[in-house]
Amino acid sequence: MPSDLQAKRGRIRFGDGFELNCSSRQMFRAGRLLKLERIPTEILIQLVETPGEIVSREQLVDHVWGKDVFLDTDNSINGAIRKLRRVLRDDAEQPRFIQTVTGRGYRFIAPVEVVSPEIEAASLPSNAAATTRAAVPPPPAPRNWLKLLLLVAAAITLAAVAAIVFRSRPTPVSTSPRRMLAVLPFENLTGDPGQEYFTDGLTEEMITQLGRVDPARLGVIARTSVMNYKGARKPLNEVGRELGVEYVLEGSVRRDGGKVRVTAQLIQLSDQTHLWAQEYDRELRDILVIQSDISAEIASEIERELGAPRSRPARADAMTPERSEAYDSYLKGLYFFNKRSAFPEAIRNFQQAVARDSQYASAYALLADSYTLMGAYYQLPASDFAEQARAAASRAVELDDRSAEAHTALALIVQNYDYDWTTSEREFRRAITLDPNYATAHQWYAEHLMWLGRFDEALAESERARQLDPLSLIIATDDAYLLYTSRKYDRAIKEFHSVLDRDPGFAHAHDIGLVYVQTDQCSAALNDWHAQPVQNLGSYWARTAYLEGRCGRPELARQALARVLELEKQHSHNPTMLAATAYLGVGDKEKAVDWLVKAYQQRTNELTKLKVDPVFDPLRNDPRFQDLLRRVGLDR
Repeated sequence: MPSDLQAKRGRIRFGDGFELNCSSRQMFRAGRLLKLERIPTEILIQLVETPGEIVSREQLVDHVWGKDVFLDTDNSINGAIRKLRRVLRDDAEQPRFIQTVTGRGYRFIAPVEVVSPEIEAASLPSNAAATTRAAVPPPPAPRNWLKLLLLVAAAITLAAVAAIVFRSRPTPVSTSPRRMLAVLPFENLTGDPGQEYFTDGLTEEMITQLGRVDPARLGVIARTSVMNYKGARKPLNEVGRELGVEYVLEGSVRRDGGKVRVTAQLIQLSDQTHLWAQEYDRELRDILVIQSDISAEIASEIERELGAPRSRPARADAMTPERSEAYDSYLKGLYFFNKRSAFPEAIRNFQQAVARDSQYASAYALLADSYTLMGAYYQLPASDFAEQARAAASRAVELDDRSAEAHTALALIVQNYDYDWTTSEREFRRAITLDPNYATAHQWYAEHLMWLGRFDEALAESERARQLDPLSLIIATDDAYLLYTSRKYDRAIKEFHSVLDRDPGFAHAHDIGLVYVQTDQCSAALNDWHAQPVQNLGSYWARTAYLEGRCGRPELARQALARVLELEKQHSHNPTMLAATAYLGVGDKEKAVDWLVKAYQQRTNELTKLKVDPVFDPLRNDPRFQDLLRRVGLDR
């Protein structure tokens, strides 16, 4: 009967009520599903298929991972055997099931019984002859795709998804539905709030790297949405419903000096099943080695489950002290960058990262984004940051031409500073091709299409961004602004309200006042605008001048305009676009165009909105305004 055991791959019974389903890779005891991870399950299958015979470590490696794998297989096998014994309640000293044969391997010593629809159940003695297992196809040649993988969490996430989520596909790759997964914020168990940057950084890098596994078949929710659940204890089914996902990955991080412990588990939300779990205790300098180990497992699992060969990553070297310091600075920079209110701190840390590791493409890409966004968020002249941003983005692309973040950063720079719409579109498209799961690329490309007046394309791209980052306030607000510029005012108001319902203080969502003015709802516009917290004096007074003037209150509009011009003299902000908007509020179109011309001379990024924003409708017949559109490349 041993040959039937391998041929039928049916159910195998042994011991006191244990039953192993070799086809579904599930184990039961007395009808109850037991939690057992993939590697221990595969090893158990190999052992019970050859009961009574010694299975060497080399045979186990071949069965579980394939040949020529770059793994710390000894530790993996030892850990898997311990987990098997724990589930089976076996004793290494007096085994009932798994016997260690020192220096040679392992032997399954309990009698087994095969249960299959095609054959009658039959008992196998413990010394039955070995079965002949099917040959394992050789793995594909290694490929070094770890240059970008700088975080252990990324590797853990990749392993979880490739090994478990993909396993659940009953159909071939070409017809399988796209699955959605969320990486929930890993819990900081260090007891030190100062380590939040490390934990948050690991979470974000997991998301980034996960998006590169197989974007056509696996969608990954972006950081902005999942960080809403940091510290929250929401039921997982509620999380799944809000994010539109089928799986979540959750875990924790401990860091003590040069050591790090990361635990992770993958959960299927439909039945709350824990599909995969792992714990790692390593030196911090071994992060790349851990990534390599887990990534090799992924490649093997994808090949096994999907029938689609995947290149295996080469073994990564441990971090040098310099690279470890660069990595730490990068995570700190990422932490401050995501706050959107601490760009100087982000820039300082990214600069430290690239100073310590001049080949750090991801740090260069985010350094470029920090420079670009700082000018817009702080309303500072673009000339203060344009060249630094351009240099950092170009360096990132030079170091890694397959970095979606680098191409996205470059696309934004050539759009905002050069008004080079052709190059910008090419770079956005390149980024999305490289990583379709990168929500920011879809978000900023939607804006790009909006500035050009290609509204249908822009709305479709915005919807892709929202699917990947469903709880992002800024993506939802950008979507509302897109509806406003496309003159879909009712939908825009509804979308802005959805953001304000979640966060009444979210400044960008108070653009709803612009929509109210266009629909002659002046009371609503002014009530909303004056009720919000004042977060930027320049923007506040410029918008006040515009709204008050449009609503028939010219004296209040002129007072607000005077405040804008006063701030200009103090050099506390970049006044060009603000002054232009304020002058439109008081009805002085000539002065409004004068300030727009100054904005062009400063290469102000907000000139990108000239073609589509209804605010500028009164100027569209002005020859100087038309010439400005041409110079900005928006006359098409």
